[in-house]
Amino acid sequence: MTGIVMATLSEAKPFITGLSLKQIDTNPFKVFSNDKISLIVSGIGKSNAAVAASYLVWKYRIDHLYNIGAAGSTKREKKIGDIFHIDNVIEYDRPLIANRGERFIKPDLLKGFPIASLATQDRAVIDEQDRERVSIYADLVDMEGASIIQACRLFNVKCYLFKIVSDTPDLKDEYDIVKNIKIIRENMFYYFTENILHKL
Repeated sequence: MTGIVMATLSEAKPFITGLSLKQIDTNPFKVFSNDKISLIVSGIGKSNAAVAASYLVWKYRIDHLYNIGAAGSTKREKKIGDIFHIDNVIEYDRPLIANRGERFIKPDLLKGFPIASLATQDRAVIDEQDRERVSIYADLVDMEGASIIQACRLFNVKCYLFKIVSDTPDLKDEYDIVKNIKIIRENMFYYFTENILHKL
C-alpha cells in the first residue's frame, strides 16, 4: 500500500478527487483511501506530521510513503510552482547538543527528478532575513518533512519527499501563501500521477 502524508486538506483536495479516494477515518486524523493508496491529512507542524505518518504506516500497513506538499523557497531562483525531489533535510530548529552540529536526515530517492534540500522547523520561515539565514543550509523550508522521515525510519518504511514552491523571498503577505497553494495544487497532483506514482 502506498501512503501519502499531506499537511492540509487544501493541498490534498486534488489528490482525493483525482485518485477517487474515499474517506475511511476521521479521528484522530482524516484518512482517504482506495485499494492502492491511503492519504492522511496531518495538520501543520512536526509533531502532527510525525504522529500522522506513524499512524498511517502502522494502521494501514504502508510499505512506502510520500510526503507531498508546499514549501517556501529560500532563494529567488526557485519560482512559485517549481517542483523538487528532496535529497537532504536539516531539522533547522533542533538545538545543538554537545557541539554535535546540525542534524541532517536523508530521505529515500528516486532517479530522474530535479533535486533540492529542505529545512524543517516548527516556526514558519516568512521574512526575507529568516530565509537568508536558512539558505546557508537549504533551498526550501517546510514544517513537516524531517519528522515524517524519522517516523518512517522507525517502521523501516521508504520515505520520499516532493515539494512544490508556494512562496519565495519576495513574499509580500502571508495570506498569499494560501492563495498560491490553491493555484499550484493541481499541478502538484498531475506531476505526481504522471511522473512519480508509477516509479516504484
